[in-house]
Amino acid sequence: MTQTKTRTANYDPIARPYQWLEYLTLGHTLERTRLHYLPTLTRQQHALVLGDGDGRFLARLLAQNPTLQADAIDTSATMLQLLRQRCEAASPTAAARLHTYQANALTFTPPTPQKYDLVVTHFFLDCLTQPELDTLVARITPTLTPGALWLLSDFRIPTGPMHLPAKLLVRSLYLGFRIITGLRTTHLPDHTTPFTKAGLTRIAHHHLLAGILSTELWQTPSS
Repeated sequence: MTQTKTRTANYDPIARPYQWLEYLTLGHTLERTRLHYLPTLTRQQHALVLGDGDGRFLARLLAQNPTLQADAIDTSATMLQLLRQRCEAASPTAAARLHTYQANALTFTPPTPQKYDLVVTHFFLDCLTQPELDTLVARITPTLTPGALWLLSDFRIPTGPMHLPAKLLVRSLYLGFRIITGLRTTHLPDHTTPFTKAGLTRIAHHHLLAGILSTELWQTPSS
């Protein structure tokens, strides 16, 4: 459960220690989840990155793609500061290619019209309510190019023996984030339905931590 946004949650208090809190609770598993499909993202030109926190993923993405332009959105000023510092340290041209906006993703509009061929939402959608998620998908999909990719990572509740442990873990994470940040979301929303209704197709997925973590690639129609 990362620094995903709502209208009231405040992620500034956990911005600086977040990386270490993540490592203490789940080790490097969340990081492996975020980076799983990174090697496949080599041809994208304009990315919309929502809630990447301190920028560990985006820094790697910009370093890997020397021509990629990226718009990073976050409600936390501290998170954006850390993200920019990390990205600029990873790539000498990041300062010119990265645009950061302190804004709510549900209402954000680029200052100039943009068409994105990549959207990244690592552990972002899991802190939206279902209506908020539906709204976000409806706002973003018209800005995507044909064949654009949407990379997401989220917690999930698997079936089988890990069902109960996963429910307890997710419930405890929601409780912790509610106490620290004021997050009001209490359960995982369904992203599959709004993605499918918007015309996206899941082209790849990978599970980690016995199915509790999932990373997926979705794609818009090619024409």
